[in-house]
Amino acid sequence: MIRKLNLNIGNSQSVFSIVEKERVQTMKIGIMGGTFEPIHIGHLLLGEFAYEDFGLDEIWFLPNGNPPHKETLDTEEAMHHRIEMVRLAIKSNPNFSLNLSEADTKKHSYTYQTMRHFNEIYPNDEFYFILGADSLFAFEEWKDFRKIFTTCTILAAMRDDKDASAMKGQIRYLTEAYGAHIELLRAPLVEISSTTIRERAAKGLSVRYMVPDVVADYIKEKNLYI
Repeated sequence: MIRKLNLNIGNSQSVFSIVEKERVQTMKIGIMGGTFEPIHIGHLLLGEFAYEDFGLDEIWFLPNGNPPHKETLDTEEAMHHRIEMVRLAIKSNPNFSLNLSEADTKKHSYTYQTMRHFNEIYPNDEFYFILGADSLFAFEEWKDFRKIFTTCTILAAMRDDKDASAMKGQIRYLTEAYGAHIELLRAPLVEISSTTIRERAAKGLSVRYMVPDVVADYIKEKNLYI
C-alpha cells in the first residue's frame, strides 16, 4: 500500500515523485475532494462505502485550497485548520490518506488539472472520483469537464431510492454525450452539512456526533467558526 501523502503546500510534485518510486503494484484509488470546512461523518461514510463497494485500495482526501466557486481566497491559517481536521478525522483508518495537491491557497484548483496530474504520475492506476448527486447534475458547469471523463471513473452517490430514476437518466445522458464512465454509489442518507456545523459552532452548540470526536474537540480548542 502507498504510504500516506502528507505533502507540503506548493511542493507536491517532488513528494509525488518520491512516492512513485516506492510503488510496487497497480492500485484502484478513490478521490474525495472538498473544502471540508469542516470534514464530517457524511464525508467519511461516503469514502468508506466507496472503498468497500468498489474494491478500492485507498481513498485520498483532497482539501481544496481555493475551489473556483469560492469568491474569496482562503487564508493559510484557515487552510491549515481544514487540513488538520481532515488529518485527525482519517488517522484511525489505514485505508484513508491525506493528499495536499490542491491545498495551494494562492490560486484556484481545478479537478481536470488534478486528475490529469495523477494520471501522469500513476499511468497504470485506476482512479475513481467520488461526488454527490448535486455535483453530477451540475457537472457540465465544471471547467473543462470533458477532460475529467478521460482520467477517471465517476462514482456518483445516490442518497436514496427516490433519486434512482433521475440519477440513472443523468448517467445515461453523460455517458452517451461524452463517453463518461459513471457508476452509482449507494451510501446512507446523512442530512449533515458543513454549513450547519459551522452555524452550530458559532452559537456555542455541540457538533458532536456530526463530526468525529477529535474534530469536535479541535473546533472547540481552536475556537473555530465563532
